[in-house]
Amino acid sequence: MPNFEYRANTSTGESISGTMEAVNKEIVADRLLARGNAPVLIKEVAEQQNIFDLDIGKLLQSKKVKLQDLVMFSRQMHSLTKAGIPLTRAMAGLLETTNSPVLREALEAINSDLNSGNNLASAFARHKHIFSSIYISLIHVGENSGRLEEAFKQIAEYLELEQKTKNRIKSATRYPMFVSLAITAAIVIINIFVMPQFTKLFEAFDAGELPLPTRILMATSDFFLNYWPYLLIGTSAAVFLFMRYIRTPKGKYWWDQKRLKFPIIGDIIYRSLLARFSRTFGMMISSGVPLINALNIVAEVVDNDWVAEHVRSMRTGVEKGESILQVATRTQLFSPLVLQMIAVGEETGQLDEMLGQVALFYEEQVDYDLKKLSDNIEPILIVFIGAIVLILMLAVYLPMWELTSQARNG
Repeated sequence: MPNFEYRANTSTGESISGTMEAVNKEIVADRLLARGNAPVLIKEVAEQQNIFDLDIGKLLQSKKVKLQDLVMFSRQMHSLTKAGIPLTRAMAGLLETTNSPVLREALEAINSDLNSGNNLASAFARHKHIFSSIYISLIHVGENSGRLEEAFKQIAEYLELEQKTKNRIKSATRYPMFVSLAITAAIVIINIFVMPQFTKLFEAFDAGELPLPTRILMATSDFFLNYWPYLLIGTSAAVFLFMRYIRTPKGKYWWDQKRLKFPIIGDIIYRSLLARFSRTFGMMISSGVPLINALNIVAEVVDNDWVAEHVRSMRTGVEKGESILQVATRTQLFSPLVLQMIAVGEETGQLDEMLGQVALFYEEQVDYDLKKLSDNIEPILIVFIGAIVLILMLAVYLPMWELTSQARNG
């Protein structure tokens, strides 16, 4: 859970400061206000992380909960709270039915916090590795408005949409990934096991000057055989350093910006992020969350630091009194059609509905792009495989044809 530095004024006008651990700035502000202090400044303390730092325990210990488990839990909580069952009793009942050990452990701690007198949002906020900021914020709003069952219903529907989007992306990328791995494995096997045997054969028959494809393939095979330990170490080190770098704040920002510019898939990632932004922002507004707080939450859950920075710039503009349309136009994230829908939403007071339409617009585009990607990538991979097979056949059979011709002429 992140730490926040704060500065506030007490009821007597005295200035106080300190640090506080919380899920987001809104919870820090709520705690300060509950103590009778008026917050002046709340700033997250960035963690200093070195790319060579390695916590083996954190890498080996999985604290993730499957999305489908969270959907099921949210659906069950909606039904139980709608039926008027007390929260502690509901939690105790779900402890026996959940299949996730990590979620069960968290529910035990939440139930203990509830029995100690803590509210539900604060209890959930202690488990940010499982429950996202939007999850906790909706529970907070549901508790304060007396509509907790609706909050759980909204959460379940939101998570189901997230799950469908992830499943569609996985389905579209599964085939090309499998084929790419198969091609890589075939090239490695040919270079390590097949070509050395043909090299011995050509040397035994003294084939003379070999064709260019054969010499290239033999040189590649020799390189693999002689330097494979260095290749393995170098590749592993490069992957390790890269993964460590993109986990640092600077590296993650760079990587989040670069992957949006990838050919073909960059646009798909970009549209899926904007769909998530629109869906989350619209849901926050419809739940009664103030615009500033809603933009803060969206910036945390959008899962891209580059897009999150633009969302925070929108929040800054709204704080200065600008409209959503003005700040959205300045970010240059949205198309003219989307900006027009936002303008209509602000004029009619139905911004949440318009943002829902924007989310549907982007989700339909993502679906179309994924289908087009699946349809186009298969012939490309077939042509690529055919080219590799042709090169291998030429490299192997051209010298054999020459040897056969020399034998006949001799």
